[in-house]
Amino acid sequence: MTSFPLIESTLLALAGWLAVGVLGLVNPHRTRLISRLLFPAGALVGLALGACGIAGLFVAPEQTVLPVGLPGLPFHLRIDPLSAWFLAVLGATSTGVSAFSAGYFRNGEGTPPGLLCFEYHVCLASMAAVLLADDAYCFMVAWEAMTVSAVFLVMTNHRSAETRRAAFLYFLISHVGALALLLAFGLLQAGTGDYTFDAMRQQHLGTVAASATFVLALLGFGAKSGLFPLHVWLPDAHPAAPSPVSALLSGFVLKTGLYGVLRVLFDLLHTQQASWGMALIALGLFTALSGVVFSAIQTDMKRLLAYSSIENVGLMFASLGLVVLFRAYGMNLLAALALTALLYQIASHAVFKSLLFVCTGSVLHATGERKLGRLGGLIRFMPWTAWAALVGSLASAGLPPFSGFVSEWLMLQSFLFTPTLPDTRLNMVVPLAAALIALVAALAGYTVVKFFGIVFLGQPRGNHDGHAHDASGWERAGFVWLAGLCVLLGLLPVQVVRSLDAVTRELVGAGIGASVASHGWLLFAPVDAARASYMPAVFLLFFGACCALAWLLVRRFYHGRLRRAAPWACGYPVVTARMQDTAEGFGQPIREIFAPLFRIERQVPSPFDERPSYGVTVADRTWALIYEPLERLVLRACTLVGRLQAGRIAVYLIYSFAVLIALLVLVTR
Repeated sequence: MTSFPLIESTLLALAGWLAVGVLGLVNPHRTRLISRLLFPAGALVGLALGACGIAGLFVAPEQTVLPVGLPGLPFHLRIDPLSAWFLAVLGATSTGVSAFSAGYFRNGEGTPPGLLCFEYHVCLASMAAVLLADDAYCFMVAWEAMTVSAVFLVMTNHRSAETRRAAFLYFLISHVGALALLLAFGLLQAGTGDYTFDAMRQQHLGTVAASATFVLALLGFGAKSGLFPLHVWLPDAHPAAPSPVSALLSGFVLKTGLYGVLRVLFDLLHTQQASWGMALIALGLFTALSGVVFSAIQTDMKRLLAYSSIENVGLMFASLGLVVLFRAYGMNLLAALALTALLYQIASHAVFKSLLFVCTGSVLHATGERKLGRLGGLIRFMPWTAWAALVGSLASAGLPPFSGFVSEWLMLQSFLFTPTLPDTRLNMVVPLAAALIALVAALAGYTVVKFFGIVFLGQPRGNHDGHAHDASGWERAGFVWLAGLCVLLGLLPVQVVRSLDAVTRELVGAGIGASVASHGWLLFAPVDAARASYMPAVFLLFFGACCALAWLLVRRFYHGRLRRAAPWACGYPVVTARMQDTAEGFGQPIREIFAPLFRIERQVPSPFDERPSYGVTVADRTWALIYEPLERLVLRACTLVGRLQAGRIAVYLIYSFAVLIALLVLVTR
């Protein structure tokens, strides 16, 4: 134990978020007071929580029991390296998003600002409570509080029917997942009636019960994370919600599902099977591929980023599957490498995707437009937003020296070690996943080029050039914080991996921190420097030197010595914004190549139409293949049950008599 009151400080931060939320209800229409005082206070609380999470990586686990809840069911809380890492990510991400919110919610978003402040901070506090929960009862209470508060945040603009539909869909799928989690916890307690995690850690389930627990946990937590085919709520919820809420959903709410799977698989269960790992890899890679393909064809900024989050979640589950696969064969060091890649991905995605969503919020406030086809040239009017979005885009594309590169590089290194598996069939199949990951990474780069290029480069496509304004001071503070984290995670991988050593040793019994530290802080070699290494600081200095040299050569030797003339415009006397690449045109090659993944409906006019119009609607086949048949099945079942309600007392008496006879037969046996 440590003299530092770690769990007490964490609970104090959680209570601080709740207090900030309650203060927002005192005068819910004082927009300026709420945005300038309460949201910055929430950012400070997030900073304190992040510090507590980092401290938790270097101390022994702590436990406590809160005398709240039902009689005989108090809340058991615990902070260990796994929960500490997620608390650190939550605190760091919420700090930037809350700072941005202080400038973003200056005019409200439909719901009164005070009520929005309450829902926002309750969601943050409930996420922290999920990470601290050490029994099923506390976990499910916090899980449901997080879900309900997130639903209300999505439904901020509740006057829109589309927004209400998106919130209801999220609510429905989340509660289907919650039912699966209840069943999973029921199996984990193994008939003892003790739902504390300490008691579950003492149980050793058989193969069938453990596999059923794995499937139920994957269903329950996958619904929250947006894993295929439970991802359908995510592309609708993100565009419907305000941009800071979208940043919160994508930045961390999705990660709570990954936290839950890690907690169940490596803490509460005592076995991992290779088949589980293969299922996670296959499901994760298909989720990633479908997510990035749908992202590439989107024409809405927030839907593009939403599908990009699905892609990132798929890659995380693929990394998780690799951890399970290595662990099943007792290859703990390689499991630690894959787990390090997963934990790095979680932190990296939290910061760069939150940064991209808050950047879209600034664009939306400045232009009133969400459609890519009506934007363009904003770098001249919104330089702060443009440069922040560029940092987020480069990190999302996995380019050095930003955070996204380190996480994807570690993941690829993990997959390149799969030929050492003792199963020859896996040795032939699993390395193909590395090629698929490379394809997904390339398409992700293609998508962010589309996003940044169409929004910020070129000429304006709409009428926003005269009134577009850059981000406010608080919004810029959020930009700087999140962009700085993207850079720091990319430049300091050695320090971050050494901090993650406590988590990997707790979950898989091994770590790569000592190996990484042996090469010094400049050289990052996760296993062996002769095999693969990376020097982020040297790369950054070299890149900066090349840019400085190019600038110097142009300014010193060529400036003023060249004849300037108008560029050749392919014979067109006037070049307009209509001649630029559109979002639809940018995504057309992807739409054609991956056409089997889409349900495409084309609107083709008749040759005799005086005003012909063309249109293409692209939808997800998941609805037609899974959810529409399921909907018809549910309606038929409801119709059948409805026939039982004939409304006659004689019929009801017959039902009761038949049930009693059946019970008597069962009892006599």
